[in-house]
Amino acid sequence: MDLMILGSFSQTHKFPTALHLPKLRISLDSRRKKWHLLDRDSSLRFQRHLVEKSIVTFEKGSILRQTYNRRCLIVTSSGQPLESGPEVYGSKNLWNSIGTFLDAFYRFSRPHTVIGTALSIVSVSLLAVEKLSDLSPVFFTGMLEAIIAALFMNIYIVGLNQLSDIEIDKINKPYLPLASGEFSSQTGIFIVTSFAILSFWLWSYVGSRPLFWALFVSFVLGTAYSINLPMLRWKRSAVIAAMCILAVRAIIVQIAFFLHIQMHVFGKPAIFSRPVIFATAFMSFFSVVIALFKDIPDMEGDKIFGIRSFTVRLGQKRVFWICISLLQMAYAVAILVGASSSFIWSKVVTVVGHALLAAILWRSAKSTDLSSKAAITTFYMFIWKLFYAEYLLIPLVR
Repeated sequence: MDLMILGSFSQTHKFPTALHLPKLRISLDSRRKKWHLLDRDSSLRFQRHLVEKSIVTFEKGSILRQTYNRRCLIVTSSGQPLESGPEVYGSKNLWNSIGTFLDAFYRFSRPHTVIGTALSIVSVSLLAVEKLSDLSPVFFTGMLEAIIAALFMNIYIVGLNQLSDIEIDKINKPYLPLASGEFSSQTGIFIVTSFAILSFWLWSYVGSRPLFWALFVSFVLGTAYSINLPMLRWKRSAVIAAMCILAVRAIIVQIAFFLHIQMHVFGKPAIFSRPVIFATAFMSFFSVVIALFKDIPDMEGDKIFGIRSFTVRLGQKRVFWICISLLQMAYAVAILVGASSSFIWSKVVTVVGHALLAAILWRSAKSTDLSSKAAITTFYMFIWKLFYAEYLLIPLVR
């Protein structure tokens, strides 16, 4: 019975699941292969992505390294440390700008006049010294106040002259900062205005009446000499121009600054000693020579712009030898003054010193090529050196 049922059941049910197992296996194998292929493909893509990324990273790193190396090479070759960046270059540019400005300001201040002013005040101040105890801190403070105030006024005067002569200086003195364009007119105006104010401000602090008159007269004459206004610009007249320079360099500097030390610093009465009178007389000659000689190298520009200087009227050669003759006369008088001194040391120094300067002047004048503007300009600077040397001798005149 059981066998019959089993046989019947076996015949009736054919076990479809068992019969379809091979097909299922094949299907599973096929899907497994597809999954394997997909996995392999994804793996390959991922590896390819990593490779590409590493190549790009390598290339970027290479570029960055090249850039860094190039930067290091540039920095190293410029002498800067490897850590330097924009700050260092900015600092370097700042210092270069400051250096350029100071160089231009040095030329703008006309240093030979600055040296002459400072040296003359020191020399004249020493004429008021009668004994060693006078060389006190009060004396040196008073002298320093006078020097600084006078230098401020000196820069105002020479600066105003350059502002008024920009076009002339483009021919005569193209190296000056206003003529060359290194300074604008606004910069020049700011400088001269500031220094004039500083000069009078310092006087108001010091409170010396002789110092005030020294500054005020220099301011008025310096302004009238240069500024181009009706009834002014006195430099167009050779005689008036020479008188302006004579008044400042020979009279104001000698007398006013001597009185500043004598009256304001020492509190003594205004008594003019023999050395002060000698210094005023000698520097009158020297100031006229400077007034005449300064126009010799500038004849070309003065002629074009209608400045009727003695050089334009008489010619370079005649004015040159007039200046030499005046200086030789001044040295002759100085030798006579020295010879009449009651002090042996003063007599020897004054006579020998002035005789030596006269001989050097004559020798240099004979060897100067008057057809060369450069040679004449060099000789003009030599005249200023003689001017400095004289102020070294004046305190020794007794």
